[in-house]
Amino acid sequence: MSDETKLPSGRLGRLVRLAEIGARTGTSLLLRREGDDAAAKRAAEVLGNLRGVAAKVGQMAGYIDGLVPEEHRDAYQRSMKSLLAAAPRSSPEAIRLLVEEELGAPLDRLFAEWDEKAVASASIGQVHRARTLEGDEVAVKVQHPGVAEAVEADLKNAGLLEGALSMMGTRKVGSAKMLEEVRARFREELDYTIEARRQIEFARVHEGDPKILIPWVDLDRSSRRVLTTQFVRGRNLDEAAGLPERDRVALCRTLWRFVYKGTLLGEMFNADPHPGNYFFQDDGRVAFLDFGCVQPIPEKRRGVARRLHRAAVERDEATFTEAAKIMLETQGGDHEKRVLSYIRRAFEPQFSSPFRITRDYVASLVHHMKEAGKETLKTGDTSFVPMPEGMLFMNRLQFGFYSVLARLDVEVDYAAEERSFMA
Repeated sequence: MSDETKLPSGRLGRLVRLAEIGARTGTSLLLRREGDDAAAKRAAEVLGNLRGVAAKVGQMAGYIDGLVPEEHRDAYQRSMKSLLAAAPRSSPEAIRLLVEEELGAPLDRLFAEWDEKAVASASIGQVHRARTLEGDEVAVKVQHPGVAEAVEADLKNAGLLEGALSMMGTRKVGSAKMLEEVRARFREELDYTIEARRQIEFARVHEGDPKILIPWVDLDRSSRRVLTTQFVRGRNLDEAAGLPERDRVALCRTLWRFVYKGTLLGEMFNADPHPGNYFFQDDGRVAFLDFGCVQPIPEKRRGVARRLHRAAVERDEATFTEAAKIMLETQGGDHEKRVLSYIRRAFEPQFSSPFRITRDYVASLVHHMKEAGKETLKTGDTSFVPMPEGMLFMNRLQFGFYSVLARLDVEVDYAAEERSFMA
């Protein structure tokens, strides 16, 4: 492995790499208006090699519309796509040693077949195809050696976290509590035993849905840094975007059901709607992968969340507004007007259903959120209140999930879909 692809895990080494691309905070590269394709490509390479939280910043820029200045959006997103498709791999030798250490046995006593070449790689780990001694084809996700130290270094980088926060909906953090929420979610992604439990729980929530496929988990071959699950194949998002309109409508309905049935009835949501986490099957099913970043819905907001969604699908503006005030814990004033304006726009797919989610619509949401934040900072609005617990990751879900739906680019009756499972 060359020096270029080694994983720097120390805080200083990671800051030096960020400085190479002029990104002191890790997101300044997304905000500057100069640069060209070569600069974007270099940014993708550096962020990919850093992995950890830095790579997640690059990944979000690669698919969420509205984060990068319009004049450079296509150049950045083309280059950042390399992060989505295949982050740099760890060496076969290092992966083999880690698997054997974690599972307490030689590889040939754990698996009948093992593919040394990773089939996918991301910011935290990479995936190898294998076959168990019982004959099941499995996907074995293994953490990149040293990535835990890298993530901890990133979580101590206030500038990098501030940039990540701005992409999820706020620059004015408001409290140390929100920073700790971000750190908690990212640290949880390092513990695959948590992910295994969540994957099993999501499968329970969607049990019986013929269009939702959540791979089963092999707990006997899983640990804190190794996760073994059913191996699934399918089209990626770009390929699915080329399907006939009728098929794309059905896929959007399934995606919507997975996200909002899980949120409103399962009382949790997958806060990492990375396009690589969906495999589209020939029979119309969608396979959902990666349950490392999951945000539970606090008990005090579960009922009001359902009330908010019911009001939207019934086009009851007054009830929606009152539920939104409770959900966002606003206290009147101009700040309340700004956040209510944003959330009403975010629920346009339900209010105006059937609705076509487009890339321009998603970018307008991101712009709306950014402008609301700027206005609050500029005026020193005393009515400002920090985002309640969980809302930061809800923004990440909404921006990312809507960006995925925008690639499928079809008109869908999302209100009818919500009625189908809320009944």
